[in-house]
Amino acid sequence: MQFSKRSKALAQKIEPKAYSVEEAVAKVKETATAKFTESVDISVRLGVDPKKADQAVRGTVALPHGIGREVRVLVLARPPRDEEAKAAGADHAGLAEYVAKIQGGWADIDVIIATPDVMGEVGKLGKILGPRGLMPNPKSGTVTADVAKAVKEVKAGKIEFRVDKAGILHASVGKANFEQKQLVDNIHAFVAAVIRLKPATAKGTYVKSIHLSSTMGPGVEIDRAHAVE
Repeated sequence: MQFSKRSKALAQKIEPKAYSVEEAVAKVKETATAKFTESVDISVRLGVDPKKADQAVRGTVALPHGIGREVRVLVLARPPRDEEAKAAGADHAGLAEYVAKIQGGWADIDVIIATPDVMGEVGKLGKILGPRGLMPNPKSGTVTADVAKAVKEVKAGKIEFRVDKAGILHASVGKANFEQKQLVDNIHAFVAAVIRLKPATAKGTYVKSIHLSSTMGPGVEIDRAHAVE
């Protein structure tokens, strides 16, 4: 793999050690030098076996300062729930029209919320929404009768996360132009949520490593002991 001069120069600013959360955030902000506002992403390697249903860590967390971008929300619901969703700030709300649009390839959405009574229709979209991580799920709060509350939470910074096949959780915790404390608060909130979801059947070290990076910047390792305080 060929690395650009910019990548090499940025990598040299990162020492091969684990940083405190505050130090890691400072390093990521320092190396986020792209011509656009980069996202700040976190990766947490877990000591779980994702193939086992009881170790497939999945959850949600309301980040104190949001993620720094507008989240596009679709609510799949029948009247009057669709109107309640729109009043709460949903970008799109309805049922048959949007089921057809999704089947036709439409994907301009970040989160889908559905009411329990329409899951029979939504289930038909499983093969499309599942791979995109958009399938509504009761565990993540995206299958609910209280669509107004769900929409407001997502718009305020509630994010969903799930472990991948390699046992790693990936999430955005803000933007590089956030204040240092905002990113630190979001990171602690995310890690705390992950800790609360530790499966009872997980053996050994649960959180194996934590890395932080900006969209175009190098990864920075965070000291696990410091992050899980």
